[in-house]
Amino acid sequence: MISSAVLDTTSSLYDSHLSWAWITIIANGFAGVWALAAHKIQPLRTRALWWYTGAAQFTVFVQVAIGVAIVNKEKMEFPAFHAFYGFVSVMAVAIIYSYRHQLKGRVYLLYGFGGLFLMGLGIRAMLVGQSA
Repeated sequence: MISSAVLDTTSSLYDSHLSWAWITIIANGFAGVWALAAHKIQPLRTRALWWYTGAAQFTVFVQVAIGVAIVNKEKMEFPAFHAFYGFVSVMAVAIIYSYRHQLKGRVYLLYGFGGLFLMGLGIRAMLVGQSA
């Protein structure tokens, strides 16, 4: 865990990073479940699914930006794999997006499993960040 002296100076950014982590995890998990359900249930295939999925994936970029701001503002070190999972999440969003045309017939599976993968990366990043 981060020392209490560091937490005092970064409490608002740190609190934002921690709170936003839960938003990112829950949003991407829900988007993944919705997309997987839409693969089987036709009425769930709405435009709202894609808007929600886009918003959920955007939360990943916000989360990483807050983390980078904490590191840059306070010049503190972060747990190595914590940052790794954050940047892998950003790359995963890009890879999911880039494969959407090639997997046109299975796009709901792509975004479903992709959302759950992003949720898992967020959970893993939180676990690694707490153990440091």
